Amino acid sequence: MNIDVFNGDADGICALIQYRFAFPAKSTLVTGVKRDIQLLDRVSARQGDKINVFDISMQKNRKALEKLLNNGVSVFYVDHHISGEIPENPGLEAIIDTSPTICTSLLVDKYLNGQFRQWAIVAAFGDNMTNSANEAAKTLSLSDESVHKLKKLGISINYNGYGSSLDDLHFKPADLYLKMSAYKSPLDFISDPDSCYKKLQAGYDDDIAKTESLKPEYLKGNTAVYKLPDKLWARRVSGVFGNMLANRFPDRAHAILSHHNEAGYVISVRAPLNNLNYAGELCSKFAGGGGRKGAAGINQLAENELDKFISQFQETYN
Repeated sequence: MNIDVFNGDADGICALIQYRFAFPAKSTLVTGVKRDIQLLDRVSARQGDKINVFDISMQKNRKALEKLLNNGVSVFYVDHHISGEIPENPGLEAIIDTSPTICTSLLVDKYLNGQFRQWAIVAAFGDNMTNSANEAAKTLSLSDESVHKLKKLGISINYNGYGSSLDDLHFKPADLYLKMSAYKSPLDFISDPDSCYKKLQAGYDDDIAKTESLKPEYLKGNTAVYKLPDKLWARRVSGVFGNMLANRFPDRAHAILSHHNEAGYVISVRAPLNNLNYAGELCSKFAGGGGRKGAAGINQLAENELDKFISQFQETYN
């Protein structure tokens, strides 16, 4: 049995699209909202099964990973988040690179020798790695218009992954993967009037327009903290809003607080584009937190820990 486990954002989806174009096979899909990263806990597999994992932290899935490996399951693991110690097991093939300019889809692109690079470019734009995406695009001699289209797609896919639950999203990530994987080129997906692209883009455009009047709740030195209203659109837009602010203020770190549907806050942190460091380390200090150097988050921060988080956030980047 083949099981594909992937983050529900642009990077996870596009990584799997590339891999399955190169290695077609029927598989069971395991994914969720972007913040749902302990996905290996959901996997039931036995000796002889093959699991492919894309764009979820090995550090956050280590116990489940070791259990699967000890049961004789083969695991192919590609990721760019903080990994912790990588298990030594003959059943594990791991490609881990935590450099702030690399994403999982670019690692898969390298593994596949650039066979489906347009999808990797989409993912890099979605992860706000604009320079890396543009460098990859140069190797394909794409027009400026085409690159712009890939950028819009990456941002809108990434936007779709945010929410406290699958019900918050316009498309469930597994469904979106299946719809997009019908197209060898993302440009074909964009241009097909029968694809779901127009609905995806319209959702993003409508939600991002609501952020225009938002002001920071706390502004100190090189840091800004935004607290979003307790609205569905705010939960969906939190990540891409953070990316937008990072691009607008490249010397400033940003923390975006949106209300968790149960209690407390969901936190998105973006390091300054001119200093892509510390985001993952900062968020890892809190339960349910983690990520990478340039971008990270906390799945659910308790109300009584908010002041502590803001203090440590400001100390980290000031």
